[in-house]
This record gives sequence, C-alpha cells and structure tokens, in this order.
Amino acid sequence: MIAPTQVGSSASTLAAEPAGGDVELARVYRSGLHEGTHVGALVVLDRDASVLWHRGDVSRPVFHRSCAKPFQAVAMLEAGLTLATPDLALAAASHAGEPEHVARVLAMLDEAGLTEHDLTCPLDLPGNQAARDEVIRAGGGPRRVYMNCSGKHAAMLTTCLRAGWPTADLLDPAHPLQRRIRATIERITGSLTHDIVGVDGCGAPVFATDLVGLARGFRTLVSAAPGSRERAVADAMRQHPQLVGGSSSGDTLLMTRVPGMLVKLGADGVQAFALPDGRAVAFKIADGGERARLPLIRAALDFLGVPTDVVPGAPGAPFADAVIRGGGRPVGSVVAAPTLFG
Repeated sequence: MIAPTQVGSSASTLAAEPAGGDVELARVYRSGLHEGTHVGALVVLDRDASVLWHRGDVSRPVFHRSCAKPFQAVAMLEAGLTLATPDLALAAASHAGEPEHVARVLAMLDEAGLTEHDLTCPLDLPGNQAARDEVIRAGGGPRRVYMNCSGKHAAMLTTCLRAGWPTADLLDPAHPLQRRIRATIERITGSLTHDIVGVDGCGAPVFATDLVGLARGFRTLVSAAPGSRERAVADAMRQHPQLVGGSSSGDTLLMTRVPGMLVKLGADGVQAFALPDGRAVAFKIADGGERARLPLIRAALDFLGVPTDVVPGAPGAPFADAVIRGGGRPVGSVVAAPTLFG
C-alpha cells in the first residue's frame, strides 16, 4: 500500500510550472479563429504508478466531486454494505434520472425499509433530456430520486442501517460513515486529504487531494485483486456502464467502447480514468467548463496509444471533438491544446 503523503508533496519532484499553476489544456475555435482557451492541470500515471506526464500544478488540492463516488462505495462495502452488482454500480453513479435508474434507486430504498422521503439529496429533474421531457409532459416535477446522486444517498442510508449508525446527521463530516469515507480515500489515493472539507452539490461532504492522488485512486481500483472491495466497485461500474451515467453520458459511452476502462466525471471540470493495465489520468479544468472534457480524454487516450477511432461518426461518440455551433449548425470545435502532450 502506498503511504499517504501530504497534499502537495506527492508531486514535489515534478517540474515547476508557470505562476498560478494552470496551463493551456484546450482551445476553442469558431469559424477557424482561436476564440477561447480552457486552462487547468493534468497528470498521467504509468503502470507502476509513477508520473509519466503532467501539465500544470498537479500537487494543488482539488475537490474530487463525483469522481469520489467509487471511493465512497468502497468505504460503504467496508462498513458492511452488501448490494447486487448493478446496485453497486448505481451507488457509484452520477445517473441521468432515466426510468431504470429511478426504479433501481426506489427498489434499493424499499429493500432497506426506506422511502424516497428518506433521501438526503436535493430535489431535481432528470438530467436526461428525454426523461425530463416525459416527467414534465406527465405533469410531474422535481423529486429527490431524480437527482444524479440518489443512488449514492440510498446506499449511504442503507450502510448506516446495516452498521447501526444514525441517519439524521448522515451528511455531517463527523458522522462515522463520512469519517470512514475520508480514511478510505486517503488509503486508496495514497494522499492525505486537505483540511478544508467542502459540501458537494448533493449536500454530502467532499474531500480534496492532489490530482496525482486522484489518478492513483483510480489505478488502485482497476489494479486491485479480484474479490477485493476495490475491484468489486470497479467491475460493477464496468459491467453496468448504463447505470453509472446514462444514454447520453460520456462515461457510459467510454466504458462501453473502450475495453476495461474505468472512468468517472466530477462537477466543475474534474475527471479521472484508468485503463486495465494500471495507467491512469486525472485532470481539472480550472473554469469548470464541460465542453473541454471529452476532447481532453480523447487526447489522453491518444497519448497512451489507445485507439480513439472505434466509433467513427457514431452519434454521441465520446471521441468527437466538442462542437461549437452558430445559427444551429457546426461552425467550430473544442480541441486539446497542441502543447498538451507535445
């Protein structure tokens, strides 16, 4: 096991970066003109967990946001949670509120003797456009079960019941489950979490490590021994990618198209993925821009020698450069910066 390091020290031997720590990651082109730039930081780990490549300050603490969900699921298994494999994938998901997601979350709650009213996440509409339109057509409105983190919250409640822990203060960082989650994150990532504990969009505590630690955590999941809790979470997500995201999710498409890939997005431009051979990538887009996410994943896969033409021309292909539109038609794109891996 990798000994935890202080945030900022795990990448202390990396080359110095420009003041501020962020570098150009992606460019926005409209009608052939370089119109904008997304900056941030990115790290690539080799099979042995050493830093193979980096750009920007990868030692700076970054909130994991929903990239932490696989780690949180491992912590819940450690606390005694038992779930069917599809439900374990949903516990680590940022689902789109599609009918299958909603039905499974409600069934998970029912099995634990709970109802949707017990969920501690906010009200929301489905993230999937078709599912959202159907809810509105039917006269429905926001529900907690539609929120993308409802699978995680259902699993957290179930874990507390199994462990004999209270549920009223579940989202308090001092709650036994949240303390276990923090310890599990430090063990899996090999990095100590930052003193500042944030509040995620769903209301749960969110912890921060450096990007090296985040990438190392995903490497740990795919490299873990069969039968381990870490491997169980990784395998559940890869076996049921539709439950991790949804019909239009980049994570779902990537895990469907790239054999053995484990990938999870986080809000505000955080992303991590690992390949089955242990190589791993994590990045943070400083402005939180979503449109640069998939072009950066494509560039990283290209750098690692993974074919990115496996779905040429397919609708919603995860490897397509983000399209910039004008007047309803494509007039440009978002592409990885030419210096990103140069």
